[in-house]
Amino acid sequence: MVSGLAGWKRERLPVEENTNWISVVPDWICQILSQSTYRLDKVKKMPITESDIFWLMDPLYRVLDAYRMESGKWVASGSLYEDDKVRVEPFQEIEFRLGDMWLGLT
Repeated sequence: MVSGLAGWKRERLPVEENTNWISVVPDWICQILSQSTYRLDKVKKMPITESDIFWLMDPLYRVLDAYRMESGKWVASGSLYEDDKVRVEPFQEIEFRLGDMWLGLT
């Protein structure tokens, strides 16, 4: 199972690197929560994340919490659930059904 995703704006997309880490901070990070990683992802990883946009996806409760970094603090930009129609950063130009995100995660 995937535990997280990251994305970059095209102009910031890192070139292929010969390391097991990425030198360019992602513009967007999505952590897929599980019972075993919930505290680590929300309490430990989120505060130190340098990305501008951070999502926490909870497939058990089918909730997406979206955050945006503003003045050095995470500010909630939306909480969505079940099969809501979604337009959320960084994909605000595209409307999709949140229910499509749960396929294969539960």
